[in-house]
Amino acid sequence: MNTNGIHPKSIINIKIMGNLKIRGKDLLQIGYPNDKSVTVALEVVKKNFQDKNVAFVKSQLEKILQNPAEFSAHLTFGQIAEELLSGKKTEKQMLLKNRVPHQIFGNEISNDAINQFYTSLKLPISVKGALMPDSHYGYGLPIGGVLGVKNAVIPFGVGVDIGCRMCLSILDIPISYLDGAKEKFKNALMEHTKFGMKEVHKSHIEHEIFDRETFDLIPILRRLKEKAIKQMGSSGGGNHFVEFGEVEILEENNQINLPKGKYVGILSHSGSRGFGAEIAQYYTRVAIENCPLPKEAQHLAWLDLDTHLGQEYWISMNLAGDYASACHHDIHRRLLKEIGGKMKTRIENHHNFAWKEIHDGEELIVHRKGATPASENELGIIPGSMTSKGFIVRGLGNPNSLNSASHGAGRAFSRSSAKSTFTMNEMKNELKNHKVSLIGGGLEEAPMVYKNINDVMNAQQDLVDILGTFQPRIVRMDK
Repeated sequence: MNTNGIHPKSIINIKIMGNLKIRGKDLLQIGYPNDKSVTVALEVVKKNFQDKNVAFVKSQLEKILQNPAEFSAHLTFGQIAEELLSGKKTEKQMLLKNRVPHQIFGNEISNDAINQFYTSLKLPISVKGALMPDSHYGYGLPIGGVLGVKNAVIPFGVGVDIGCRMCLSILDIPISYLDGAKEKFKNALMEHTKFGMKEVHKSHIEHEIFDRETFDLIPILRRLKEKAIKQMGSSGGGNHFVEFGEVEILEENNQINLPKGKYVGILSHSGSRGFGAEIAQYYTRVAIENCPLPKEAQHLAWLDLDTHLGQEYWISMNLAGDYASACHHDIHRRLLKEIGGKMKTRIENHHNFAWKEIHDGEELIVHRKGATPASENELGIIPGSMTSKGFIVRGLGNPNSLNSASHGAGRAFSRSSAKSTFTMNEMKNELKNHKVSLIGGGLEEAPMVYKNINDVMNAQQDLVDILGTFQPRIVRMDK
């Protein structure tokens, strides 16, 4: 069985009934050392075996104690085995005195985002970094931050919305339908897209992702499975959207394999919903507990990929990324079923994720938190605002950016300042001037709160080529 790098020993099937009561002194009596291994064992038991068969669970804990190496790769018991084998105390990590090599693209980036980025460059695991022109302040890494590290993953370097991504489907529908069938398209968005915490679809497809045994091997995934099923095919709040718009392919013989011209497109922006958010929050807490850092860097706590917890997060992150992709595909499927037509091609990419990549001959874990992968000839989508054009891009593989580009225009105003700076009338006039129909949305995501996307694209001409554009026409966001 392959589980993204972990090959567990045979899985022990346990059928337990009643209330399990195991205390620290019970573990000490069967020979556990009086150290962190007891706490870890109790936590594993609590998460996995809350119902009862005390004798059986004790026998499993004894087996791990007698031969921890045999269980070191086990997804349920590996963390206990790891503690027994290491016996190390948790020590506070210190920051480096100097920053590792890095480059900043663009000059309209706030000082707090730059300072936050500089802190990440002093982590003892950091090797190289880059800051994209749409960057602004966040938690852990700034939004638009790219960081390559050695054999570790930073949950808040990936972000709370694991696998947040763009997905563009280019359709065979005549471009004139955006005006002629406008009401049909609006109704499709209102009826067949769901946003935020409360809206979910009444029916759900049977997707292969829910058959993956990974859901049964890691406690938090098992607990979140029902939520993931319920939220499949829905979108988050905030700046997440689904929209119909005008795709323009700018050149013949392009990598998109479509003739130069204009097409109808569906563009969506969302991530792994509550499923990914709870994974991120849980493993960030775990990382902070296991990797103490100075206060200014505590949200950059990491999990070593040689540890059980690091592998747990890595597997969970990849599952959340696949789930985010499946959500987008389901959204597009529902809309296509309603409006008719066929998909000619699809372009998509994550922009909140971590990848294993080779840079300067060394394998790094590259975190892109609000940054688009832009390896040589790699296609991606960089959106603007709800009124400005987005761009279909082809990566140039610039090593100074760790093969990355911006993930959008980037905010010029925070959500709170947007509400005090602009009015709904200003927003409505902006939408009217650009012939954009908006369903939902609010001042926090008004077009005026974003940087000029053309300035952002000009600042990254060494990072991507532009192959096409996407002009929003009918936009749906959370209420």
